Amino acid sequence: MNPFDLSPSQFEEEVRRILEEEADGLREFRSSHLEAIMTPEGDFVFDVTARFQALGADFLVLVECKRQRKPIERSDVQVLNDKLRAVGAQKGMIFSASRFQSGAIKFAEAHHIALVLVKDGRFCYQTRALDAPTYYPSWIPRTVGTLVTMTPEGNEQYSVLGAVGPSEWEPKSEGVLCKYIQQ
Repeated sequence: MNPFDLSPSQFEEEVRRILEEEADGLREFRSSHLEAIMTPEGDFVFDVTARFQALGADFLVLVECKRQRKPIERSDVQVLNDKLRAVGAQKGMIFSASRFQSGAIKFAEAHHIALVLVKDGRFCYQTRALDAPTYYPSWIPRTVGTLVTMTPEGNEQYSVLGAVGPSEWEPKSEGVLCKYIQQ
């Protein structure tokens, strides 16, 4: 799936479908496209929302979809973070068809916002949560990763890790986890 072959609305629906496929095992999972949530701070419409129950509590995930060619900036992540607080959601995610600037990645890591790159039939987590996963389950299909590092001058440096099987994951992946999109 090439995100640029889809309309913005189709891209949002595709992201919703991805989340539904990944929700296996979550209780009472449901997702919505363009859900409006009213708060004292204003009314917000989200590209995708996901709700489920876990640990005896209700969870709300807010998802923004960015089908644009320019890199995602820190301000995009900050806006989602502000909406998270206003709505009282537990998690925020940005799915993008383009890369994330280093400031966006740093802010997302600090605020536990997941950044997900959708490209070439795969979705790749650029950030996920507080800590990178320490193992990669055997059920993960063929994967690919991009290692983003900073040069001493502060510039981003990208290294494609290539397509590998789950048994080949090494610490060199720095927690970047990707999965092929089931079509």
